[in-house]
Amino acid sequence: MNIYHEKQSKQLCALHTLNNLFQNPYAFNKSMLDDLCQQLSPSTWINPHRSMFGLGNYDINVIMAAVSLLDYEIMWWDKRRKITTTEVDGCFGFILNLPSPSRVGGVVLPFKTKHWLAIRKLKNVFYNLDSKLETPQSIGDCQQLVHYLSNHLSEEDCELFIVNSTKPCTLAVAEETN
Repeated sequence: MNIYHEKQSKQLCALHTLNNLFQNPYAFNKSMLDDLCQQLSPSTWINPHRSMFGLGNYDINVIMAAVSLLDYEIMWWDKRRKITTTEVDGCFGFILNLPSPSRVGGVVLPFKTKHWLAIRKLKNVFYNLDSKLETPQSIGDCQQLVHYLSNHLSEEDCELFIVNSTKPCTLAVAEETN
């Protein structure tokens, strides 16, 4: 099975997350995300939805606008709630925003930035599609995903977003009527 996996470049983890989530290298590009930033804040000199240097570092508003272009929506997970297999089973995918060490070259800086990564079920296995990984990392089945997400949600400054289609699933309806 071929799994599409974009690697980290500059501050473009949100772009890599989107393309990895949708398993399509052409789903989005930097120019598209920059255009969304402009649409979200058209009259600002310094755009609050990305790095002021234009290198990426897009926020959740850009990610939400991007997925809506493909008829998907994002729901923020309130981490005060316990996540269960019922909540994760059947979801299209997941996006985590995690604290990440800041580096310049090989030097680790004394502060952390935020990093986006996608999780997707492919061929009945959930995969961590983090662009900082060499290859996609198998998480396992639904129960193992719940354990994985619960561990991350217990960390400070970790956010979980659930991605689902806004279109009704016509295939499931067609199967039920046969």
